[in-house]
Amino acid sequence: MNETLQQIIENIKRSSAEGNPAVVYFVGIGGIGMSALARYFNEQGAKVYGYDKTPTALTGELEKQGMQIHFEEDVKAIPQNVQLVVYTPAIPKEHAELVYFKQNNYPLYKRSEVLDAVTNSSFNICVAGTHGKTTITTMIAHILRHTGYGCNAFLGGIAVNYNSNFWSSKRNVCVAEADEYDRSFLRLTPNVAVITAMDADHLDIYGTAEAMEEAFIEFTGKIKEGGLLISKFGLKRGKELKASEHLTYSLQNESADVYATNIRMKNGSYEFDVMMKGWMMDNVELNMGGMHNVENSVVAIAVAHQLGIENEKIKDAVKAFRGVKRRFEYIVPPSPRGEGRGEVVYVDDYAHHPEELRALISGAKSLFSDKKCTVIFQPHLYTRTRDLAEGFAESLDLADEIILLPIYPARELPIEGVSSETILDKMKNGNKQILSKADVLKWVNSRCGDTTTNKVELLITAGAGDIDTLIEPIKNILSR
Repeated sequence: MNETLQQIIENIKRSSAEGNPAVVYFVGIGGIGMSALARYFNEQGAKVYGYDKTPTALTGELEKQGMQIHFEEDVKAIPQNVQLVVYTPAIPKEHAELVYFKQNNYPLYKRSEVLDAVTNSSFNICVAGTHGKTTITTMIAHILRHTGYGCNAFLGGIAVNYNSNFWSSKRNVCVAEADEYDRSFLRLTPNVAVITAMDADHLDIYGTAEAMEEAFIEFTGKIKEGGLLISKFGLKRGKELKASEHLTYSLQNESADVYATNIRMKNGSYEFDVMMKGWMMDNVELNMGGMHNVENSVVAIAVAHQLGIENEKIKDAVKAFRGVKRRFEYIVPPSPRGEGRGEVVYVDDYAHHPEELRALISGAKSLFSDKKCTVIFQPHLYTRTRDLAEGFAESLDLADEIILLPIYPARELPIEGVSSETILDKMKNGNKQILSKADVLKWVNSRCGDTTTNKVELLITAGAGDIDTLIEPIKNILSR
């Protein structure tokens, strides 16, 4: 533990509480993990400033809460007396403000280092995995909040119930997403750790799938003495994971320690029972789509049960859970009456890995088996597209119709020979095309006229880039 950083944070909290607000600056404040920390310091009474590349709905919310944000690299916009600078590894090393802070010896720390310092003395529930972690983290935090148990939450997505990715509590319990990017999760010290998946991803960081698996094994070595690990049943190298107590979970595999049974689908929602040795919970209601979310709720329920929360309180919380923005989020939901084939359903999801896409598409098709499924997908990163193109093609082939957007580069420069056509060429489904964002809107509009015979029935937008800017325009077209 970095005592210097710990002391800086304590000084920030103390001076802010005494009416002399400290100044904390974020380089990349609009990132989902960064914004949660920014909200934490803002709530402590500090003055929060920051830079991000573009304005978003999230940065707008931060500004409403009193944080000052600018959107151009500008050293002159940096306030005086900055006591702590937090940055994300996604920011380029040559970024003008980052260079300035380094050259002038500001106290400069990665987001993961600051999250570690903030949570160092709390009881920590940390959720890791290449997919599912945001939904599970949010479910656990929601259950703890809704039941009155209480927790501090640092989430990797916006909880729809609270329209936030952060909240605080007097109870010294922290629920945090443990991000494997840049090996960030290796700084956390969980009391309860969850691992959802260890599929190959971020190979630009890890190099090989094996190196990434090693990092997850190392993460379990960070669990505090006497702590609990709950991992997905059947994980490759699962027996190498370390913990004094280890439970496994599954959707329906009875060989797991905790699993769902008697699953019933009901107009875009699910009812099911949760089974565990010596314990069960019947008639759980989950009002969000996707069988993978039933599995996600199984592990969230298991964590809550291990904390001693009563069954009925947990069930009420799960029933009230409204999901996470961009995680199987109903933009145009099914009607309560379930009006059948003529009804349009529109789902948006953050899925950006082949296994996430597979779960998303298969889950949606099982819920709405009578509807034609159209997927609009934006690949995220050139390296991920290059490394996982075959997997993307196989998952997208599950849809009836596929539209690809050009690759969203994020932090990367183009790679010669890698484009959305890399995926398209490997797909077996002939009903596929690549369109720009502008042409996607024209395409949706053309499928929504009264005389259209090939109408949109079940539409899914997916991806981790800026495809979310299409959500409202598509919703407006579909709602006409």
